[in-house]
Amino acid sequence: MTVRDLDTNDSNRSTWRFKLGIFLACLVIGAWLLVPILAWTGASAAAIATVTGMIFIWNKVLILVTIAVMGKPGFQELKRTIFGVFRFPPESSIGPVRYNIGLVMFTVPLLIAILEPYAILIWPSISRNTWDEVLTDVIFLASFLVLGGNFWEKFHALFVREARVVSTTDDRPTAAP
Repeated sequence: MTVRDLDTNDSNRSTWRFKLGIFLACLVIGAWLLVPILAWTGASAAAIATVTGMIFIWNKVLILVTIAVMGKPGFQELKRTIFGVFRFPPESSIGPVRYNIGLVMFTVPLLIAILEPYAILIWPSISRNTWDEVLTDVIFLASFLVLGGNFWEKFHALFVREARVVSTTDDRPTAAP
């Protein structure tokens, strides 16, 4: 029995992958509680800045791990649970403008997380607060909603060694497992 079989045999909410994904998502949010705790305990500004930078980068990686652990069915269930009140268009109706906007929303927070430590070394006057970090995390998570489920398949194919691009009838490449 494979991990994929476990996801299809049980409801998505009861799988260990979904529960682990929820736990990891809570760690993403909970990590920010370290900043006010450090400030309350009287830690130095340098220590708080270091921890904030580490949390910022760690959260981006942890968000990707959370999505990878949950898998497409789990992430779809999480979207339905959190955003069930809102009506989103079917994934097949995602046009090129929405897709490009989603790619920008996906890429920019990652680039900020990667380049920020170097930018601070070059320009020490750059400062970011916790709300900037939270905003980039929210934009990064929202990018998966904007890009739709088909993007998850493309993202997942990055981690499947046997994945190959195959040409469909309309000559647009797709990933094949």
